[in-house]
Amino acid sequence: MVEALLYEKQRASRIRCNICQRRCSIPDNGVGYCYTRRNHEGKLFSLIYGKVSTMMISPIEKKPLFHFYPGSPWLSIGSRGCNFRCPGCQNWEIAHARPDAIPERNPLLITPEELVKIARDNDCLGISWTYNEPTIWFEYTLDGARLAKKQGLLTNYVTNGSITPEALDLIGPYLDSFRVDIKAFSTEGYRRIARMRNFTGILETTKRAAGKWGMHIEIVTNIIPGYNDDNTQLKDIASWIAHDLGRDTPWHVTQFVPHLKLSHLMPTSVRTLEQAREIGIKEGLNYVYLGNVWGHAFENTYCPGCGTLLIERQGFSISKNALKDGSCPSCGKHIPGKFSEGKS
Repeated sequence: MVEALLYEKQRASRIRCNICQRRCSIPDNGVGYCYTRRNHEGKLFSLIYGKVSTMMISPIEKKPLFHFYPGSPWLSIGSRGCNFRCPGCQNWEIAHARPDAIPERNPLLITPEELVKIARDNDCLGISWTYNEPTIWFEYTLDGARLAKKQGLLTNYVTNGSITPEALDLIGPYLDSFRVDIKAFSTEGYRRIARMRNFTGILETTKRAAGKWGMHIEIVTNIIPGYNDDNTQLKDIASWIAHDLGRDTPWHVTQFVPHLKLSHLMPTSVRTLEQAREIGIKEGLNYVYLGNVWGHAFENTYCPGCGTLLIERQGFSISKNALKDGSCPSCGKHIPGKFSEGKS
């Protein structure tokens, strides 16, 4: 076990964890909501430092990030546990696991130094902490991100955004991109999906990542039938992105695929996704993408000025990149983001 960061002692041998916005008060020998942090004799320890459940090299589009070095390879890595337990989680086998209760024989242990070496040896542009919530193995991601930056690698969090401001400020200098799930836009929606009583802290943290730390931000909303697919919530999400993050912030509206406790639901209809995109455009967003619908025209990037097809995608692959110095070749409009030139 590795001693955790950002905790405070309370009365009756309890400890408050200040890594995520749940701020669990943990009794002696107990664990937090995520199951990954234990109070042991008055100190808080991480149970998952360096313990890897999933690792692969994948394109940045899989996060998804569409305006951050399209087509680039990233070392993507995850552990076990989560501070949310979404009923339809597609990675539930690892995200809903209890590291405190599952003894592992010869677990895959990767030090931050080894992690950076693997990324460099495989010509990855950066490291992405994904698959389960990266905030809950904060100490490991912080050490890895610090080393990655020293070695010239980029970094990415694929996150639910519930990191605390103080934790964000520790890792902020070492994170380049922050891909955030906005799961709903109502108290009831977040309660049903994420068992969170208040989601406004997630919005504020996302703004802080962009405003204070200059991270590249893209937003995902997985549209779940009957949970967050009403026009009011979709309009409010789009309006918040446009006004608080900026009209050029990409919004990915993705198709829900039935999993776990929501296996009885139907996948989100393509028409619902198209309507969500229409809402986003009407609210002023310049880039709204459909996700999990391979081959759809709105997987692609178009110039918001003249409509020229700029980046054509087939699933997670780039088949065309017509950008010239980050601008539209037809009208010259600058396309915000980080782009490396591709072959048409």
